[in-house]
Amino acid sequence: MTTPSRLKWPRRGLTERGSSFTNRLRWSQQRSPMSASFATDNGPRRIPRGQERRSQLVVVAEEVFLEHGFSNSTMQQIASRAGASKETLYRHFANKETLFAEVVSRKASRISGPESGLEKQGPPREILFSLGLNLARRMVEPETLALVRLAIAETPRNPGLGAILYEKGPGTTLNRLADYLHDAAGRGELKCPNPKEAARLFLGAVATNYRLVSLLDPSMARPSEEELQAHVNAAVDMFLCYFGTRA
Repeated sequence: MTTPSRLKWPRRGLTERGSSFTNRLRWSQQRSPMSASFATDNGPRRIPRGQERRSQLVVVAEEVFLEHGFSNSTMQQIASRAGASKETLYRHFANKETLFAEVVSRKASRISGPESGLEKQGPPREILFSLGLNLARRMVEPETLALVRLAIAETPRNPGLGAILYEKGPGTTLNRLADYLHDAAGRGELKCPNPKEAARLFLGAVATNYRLVSLLDPSMARPSEEELQAHVNAAVDMFLCYFGTRA
């Protein structure tokens, strides 16, 4: 009985730079199978078995990456720890880069996804505070900091990892906030001639200090909820002083 053939990448390590690395990642993402979800007549939507398995593989991959680093982790290690065959892992993820991108993407979705409040209706102060507090909380989580440290350490050897981390993480949050600011300005709620630059200023005010200190000094005590709320409130106040509109 023959086993299904799969594409084998050259064993050269992650030395691709520029467009070749990006094209490879994009092709891999297109190749990964999609899982369709469905709803029952008398209950909530159920997660298909394939989608649930994919999520389990991502969780295990994050553990392996954080323990061994990206370069020293293998698809075989991840498959073994997940109790899956390597063929199963490759059916979901074409290569290690694609798997890392999914790990980062799921982390980022917790910042700019439904929990962020960007999709809710309300005055800009409430929306910005909700997003800012969610971002500040995630920035000081040990798991988030460990993932950022891993990408920073690996980027000199594997330049594409930094691009993945930014595109799937801060870049996604930046674009979603810029879209919100553009729409809010269109409704007359804000004055934002350059929504993307305004988004950069707000995210920098919220995250830069805590992120930098936490990355450089792991022994620093995690800020309390009260400290985070006060910090975000100050960032929102400054932002609205410049970009807000007076009634």
